[in-house]
Amino acid sequence: MRKIWFFMVLASLVTLLFIDPEDSINAMMNAGADAVSLTIRLLGIYAVWLGIIALVDASGLSGKIANLLDPVIDWLFGKTDKETKKYIALNMSANILGMGNACTPTGLKAMNGLDKQNNSTTASTAMIMLIVINATSLQLIPTTIIGLRQQYGSTASSDIILPTIISTLVSTALGIILVKICAKIHKKHQNRVKK
Repeated sequence: MRKIWFFMVLASLVTLLFIDPEDSINAMMNAGADAVSLTIRLLGIYAVWLGIIALVDASGLSGKIANLLDPVIDWLFGKTDKETKKYIALNMSANILGMGNACTPTGLKAMNGLDKQNNSTTASTAMIMLIVINATSLQLIPTTIIGLRQQYGSTASSDIILPTIISTLVSTALGIILVKICAKIHKKHQNRVKK
């Protein structure tokens, strides 16, 4: 894979330098400045949300959210310990509120908890489910995207709420269904191999 990426980067750089060397160097310099500018804009959004997550965790509200989501977590991830459930609940709540990458720390802690319960070197169904739910990211309020749209001068930055709800609901439901189907197929295959 490294060789493929190296070849793609090298081929694109050589092509850019032969086609239009002046514009390619300007594009590389501007891209770096744009990346730093975007990082600074996102820093404020993430700082606020990470602070809120820390407050929710410190106040004990995360345990109450976990208790509220307990039946859903048990259905999606199977039986897990209380601490792992708390981090799964925080991660799911952060995704629903559209915090995006700001929910990564809780996702990593939830994954570590699921990994400790896994007695295999391969990912368990619960671990795969967590990755799929994070990747499809059901969102009711896409706060990060709304914040970015406001930063870039959108006059109707919240117009994306309904399309976001619909698209993420469909993608999350489809992801959950596919993980459940694949888990059943894998379990049947394992039972056949054992016989």
